[in-house]
Amino acid sequence: MNDKLRTSAAAAALALAATGLLPAANAEARPAARPAGCPTLKVSEGWYGTNKARVDALLAERCGNRDKGGRKPVAVFDWDNTVIKNDVGDATFYWLLRHDRVRPPKGGDWSTTSRYLTPEAATALGTACPTGVRTLPTSTDTRCADELLSVYGSGTTTGGKTAFAGYDHRRIEPQYAWLAQLLHGWTTRQAASFAAAARAENLAAPQGATQQVGTARVTGWVRYYDQQRDLIRALKDTGFDVWIVSASPEPVVDVWAKGVGVAPSHALGIRNTTDHGRLTSHLKGCGTVRDGEDAMITYIDGKRCWINQEIFGVRGPAAERVQPAARRQVFAAGDSDTDISFLRDATGLRLVLNRNKNELMCRAYENGDGRWLVNPMFIEPKKQKTSAYPCSTTGYTAGDGTTQPVRRADGSVVPDQLDTVF
Repeated sequence: MNDKLRTSAAAAALALAATGLLPAANAEARPAARPAGCPTLKVSEGWYGTNKARVDALLAERCGNRDKGGRKPVAVFDWDNTVIKNDVGDATFYWLLRHDRVRPPKGGDWSTTSRYLTPEAATALGTACPTGVRTLPTSTDTRCADELLSVYGSGTTTGGKTAFAGYDHRRIEPQYAWLAQLLHGWTTRQAASFAAAARAENLAAPQGATQQVGTARVTGWVRYYDQQRDLIRALKDTGFDVWIVSASPEPVVDVWAKGVGVAPSHALGIRNTTDHGRLTSHLKGCGTVRDGEDAMITYIDGKRCWINQEIFGVRGPAAERVQPAARRQVFAAGDSDTDISFLRDATGLRLVLNRNKNELMCRAYENGDGRWLVNPMFIEPKKQKTSAYPCSTTGYTAGDGTTQPVRRADGSVVPDQLDTVF
């Protein structure tokens, strides 16, 4: 075997070793053959280092294989900035404001829109936005639009007051939940139609476009990643059961997921409760959280719970816990600290798009079990972070909102990590 062929074979074997197919010590001696007819990734551009080869190795390993119960292996993707560039929740919220589709709360009491909304925020919204109207005139009333945009986008009022408080930071992000809650009064079908209109606008807009909302210029475009569409295709062709889990409202996620061939039945997002067919400002629960308690959305540990409950059929308190390997996803992909729990649960490979998020990058770069893949974003990748990730001090955000060291399962501290994939 000449040097070039030997190097190619060794690289493929090492990729297989990284997935657990071969022990690393024997990797060069035992290059693996791909089963005939098994899918591979077709898009090569944008993949870093050996990441594509390692994904292809996983596809080869799992090609047509199911577990002893006949179940397909599961792959789970976050959505925003993982499968697409930018945020479909943001795109929908901006569309709602530009088209006067936000309904005022009953009696003008904004505290009814979120149990975590502070009195200062409720007062600011009540002062800025009119009452006695069917929908808020946010396309022309910039004061009201600006207040809504500030509370949603920055978690503060336009006057700088904290907008949300009193929540578990590992289970819910009230700003994300608030978008779903502001859909109150509409039907699921109407909410999906708003998302579809926003989708059409954002896909048609040129890359880098902005739009006017209130007095602000905000992002006005979204793109699917060709690489992720290709990866989802390959996983499905291999026999994987592919799911989306997102902290955007579920009717919004349903609309967008169809663009990569994922049906609404396989898309999980924030779910509202309903009353006579219309969405309410309350949310469905998971695990120990009951419907209407509004304390557990598809966010960090909440993503784990919703995956366990809806994909693997685990109910009650057990849904909040890590399950045995046979009842966990094989492949997972994400881009943010909001994805860390379900990524860590994946038993095969964990693909991370690098957006310089502290806890996620601490875990991914330490790569304790060799199953993490770090890749630059496929569109407009981040530049290298000049300082180390603060893993040993403040990389982890606890349920009470305090920052702490990132710890391994045994309690030891993950050392600070340098940014090397950009």
